Amino acid sequence: MAETVARHLVATGHLIDENPAEALAHALAARRLASRIAAVREAVGLAAYHAGEWQTAIAELRTYHRMTGSQSHLAVLADCERALGRPERAIDLFRGADRAKLDKAAAIELLIVAAGARGDLGQKDAAVAMLQVPELTSDSEPWAARLRYAYADALLAVGRREEAREWFSRAAELDPEGETDAAERLLELEGVVIEGDDEDEELAVEETTGPGAPGAVPARPDLTGGDTEPDDETDSDDEDDRADDEDDGDARYHDEDDARYGEGDDLAEDELTDDEARGLADDVRSGATGSAEAAGGEEAARESGSDGR
Repeated sequence: MAETVARHLVATGHLIDENPAEALAHALAARRLASRIAAVREAVGLAAYHAGEWQTAIAELRTYHRMTGSQSHLAVLADCERALGRPERAIDLFRGADRAKLDKAAAIELLIVAAGARGDLGQKDAAVAMLQVPELTSDSEPWAARLRYAYADALLAVGRREEAREWFSRAAELDPEGETDAAERLLELEGVVIEGDDEDEELAVEETTGPGAPGAVPARPDLTGGDTEPDDETDSDDEDDRADDEDDGDARYHDEDDARYGEGDDLAEDELTDDEARGLADDVRSGATGSAEAAGGEEAARESGSDGR
């Protein structure tokens, strides 16, 4: 059974960018077998986020944070609140974050999301002010281009066009792989018409999916480490999640997910035993799932396509 869970987790990692719905199906299949494993709950939460299942993502990542004591996905949680039309909650998460528990990348992503939430509330000047941080001058960090992009976008939203142009340019300099669309935004500001783009500039700005837009936080499950031991407290945590969901009018999200993505006929009814769960944890930490990824990832994906949809 542990091997089955591991294969589903590997398939989740494989598919989360290209086919998030199928990735979520795999993650839910793993949860039905091993809901007390932190890595499984993380995988469900992040796959749900990529699939636009915001409420499910919130519930699962809350559970993951309680199981591990981590705050690694606060930016994702805040972004889900924005996507649900609750930017105030996103700002509350930013204000209440324990900075000592956040690495720099996580802190920057949370800042970008919180600034976006200010923009959602119409507080566009406040969004600009939030992003005027010393890290804007960094040119060697993987998050630097995203931060500059978000700042440029915030400047453009308040009509500071020339400054926005400068910061889109500076973002593009740090983004040779084109992970953001900073280069395209810069061309638009310079009046260059991109072939096939018949939308006006204002519409293009409104529909941007770059850093700062809901659903744009880079987030993938970590299948190589972390706390993957079974947690005896998780059952009560699940009840807390369901109570939280009742307040939001979405108490049945687990059942709805199972109905949408299928029960998975190849899965046993019982969860992993503690010994099996610890074995899975050891496999994940040692990187044993790497061989499964090479040999069984695509097969697992095909199985999910028939069992999980």
